[in-house]
Amino acid sequence: MYPSIQTVSSADSIIDMQRLTTLRLFFCVLAAGPLVAQTSPSIGTSAPGYDALAQSSNAISSPVTQPTMNPGAVLLMELEGRFAKSVAAGGGKAFSGWFADDAVTLNNGKPAVLGRTAIAAQAQWDPKTYQLTWQPQGAQMGPSNDMGFTWGHYEGHSKDKNGEPVVISGRYFTVWKKLPDGTWKVALDASAEEPPATGECCALPKP
Repeated sequence: MYPSIQTVSSADSIIDMQRLTTLRLFFCVLAAGPLVAQTSPSIGTSAPGYDALAQSSNAISSPVTQPTMNPGAVLLMELEGRFAKSVAAGGGKAFSGWFADDAVTLNNGKPAVLGRTAIAAQAQWDPKTYQLTWQPQGAQMGPSNDMGFTWGHYEGHSKDKNGEPVVISGRYFTVWKKLPDGTWKVALDASAEEPPATGECCALPKP
């Protein structure tokens, strides 16, 4: 037995619709606003059969553009830069070498890959045929200073069977952790599709 649903007057309906429209506009404004963090690679879409991350954005965070960035965030940004440079030169083999033994990758629309061995088995692209690039846009170090994360946008450049250029892009999120020997490795790498273009979320509902 379910409770009965009371009929709402037309005036109340109009008020409810106005409230709903106001809320939608409010959340659209929030969604359209820029994210400001201290700021990875998550794995975005990459070489054939593999998702990896890179980036393409002019709004790169750095100690120059964000002078108040704390030392922990600066360290993570530096690690990310070295990571990206290594992958640009060495491709998939270099990419997997940055992961911890128990690392996890969460590629957009694909099942999780557990462990560096499994990640390496999928990261087989040659930098001569596929270029994965990225730069972090934000970073944050945890309170214990032995784990933190970076995030940003990535790009992958390759060519199809007809020699035409193919470009993929998305967002990534990388979790870094400090190992007992003092080295830093990637603990988790995740990717996602780009968000909707600005304004697409904010169209008023049609009558």
